[in-house]
Amino acid sequence: MNIGIDITSLIYDRGVSRYTANLISALAKHSNLRLFLYGSTFRQKKNLLTKTKKITADSNAPIKIKIKQIPSKISSKFWGFGLNKISNIWPNLDLFHSWDWIQPPDKNLPLVSTIHDLAILKFPETAHPKILKMHQKSWKILKKRKAHVIAVSKATKKDIVELLQIPAKKIHVIYEALPRETTQIANNLSEEKFEKIKDRLNLDKPYLLFVGTREPRKNLERLIKAWEPLSETHNLIIAGEKGWDKTNLKNSATNTTPTPPKKTAPRFLGKVTDEELVVLYSQTDCFVYPSLYEGFGLPILEAFSFGAPVVTSNVSAMPEVAGNAAELVDPNSTAQIRKAIQKILAEDKTQQSRRLQKMIIRLQLFSWEKVARETIEVYNQAILQHQENKES
Repeated sequence: MNIGIDITSLIYDRGVSRYTANLISALAKHSNLRLFLYGSTFRQKKNLLTKTKKITADSNAPIKIKIKQIPSKISSKFWGFGLNKISNIWPNLDLFHSWDWIQPPDKNLPLVSTIHDLAILKFPETAHPKILKMHQKSWKILKKRKAHVIAVSKATKKDIVELLQIPAKKIHVIYEALPRETTQIANNLSEEKFEKIKDRLNLDKPYLLFVGTREPRKNLERLIKAWEPLSETHNLIIAGEKGWDKTNLKNSATNTTPTPPKKTAPRFLGKVTDEELVVLYSQTDCFVYPSLYEGFGLPILEAFSFGAPVVTSNVSAMPEVAGNAAELVDPNSTAQIRKAIQKILAEDKTQQSRRLQKMIIRLQLFSWEKVARETIEVYNQAILQHQENKES
């Protein structure tokens, strides 16, 4: 199969970027595929090309790369007018795999797109109106062209059916997996550097950990209230950029200095490096992720990979990811969040060992090799149905 894939998202260093990188890397192991990778960027052409070559370095499949030096917003406008068709670059493509930001104008080309979540609809205050408008336009095209959609969880599939009215038969649930980068960074981190990072972050007191962009759906206000009675024995460290958080959080300024914070004040580290994240996960007594909504919940798998026990929500995709390896709570209940944390902190060595075994088993259910196999199955279905529609 000749498969085109939009790689533009690689330059943004977000969750969708890691998904794209790991998917392409896994697909490139399949010698029966030919990958045609398309990107659009004005200032980061060299960066995008470097990243693409890195993730396809061990490819078994033939690879062709085309990066147009056009801003993605302008590219979107061109595509809206039917210009710069992908088929003009590669006439022999069998299918194009897009992301849900923009869609190519090639109406005669089978289309597959991945939707990670619909937080932008469930929590509209978290996005700029122009971004919402772009996504809505993209979703409308997917529906009109009867594209096949990959959802990263059953919860996301349910949201797509209910909120976008895309038929369930067109939606395929394919779970994400732990990014390879996570394991690689951990394996390459020397013990000396690990200790230096630990000292720099002032991790001398036991702590609870949250990782993620700070926005209302992450439920940080309830997390802080749940933690406050536990602050005598444990710090609360919140790692992640300030996004659209409008809650009145205490001490919202970044706190990475060696000076210990006040007893009842959480520590906000802001954005941390991947190496710092390895240390934070490895040293925490409990990773707490009581989000109100997630399309998948990758930090849960990250915590599992470093042996960190997890408290997370019993809503949306989080139970699908965590299974029986985490403590699941009602995210609207401060009392339940606190009780689950206390349960984990009170576990003896035998209980800790059992929980770790469950985490290891859970991690093994998710792999990029499996993602690639199932994605190829979707490609086959989309191509076959497109041919049947043309003949009918």
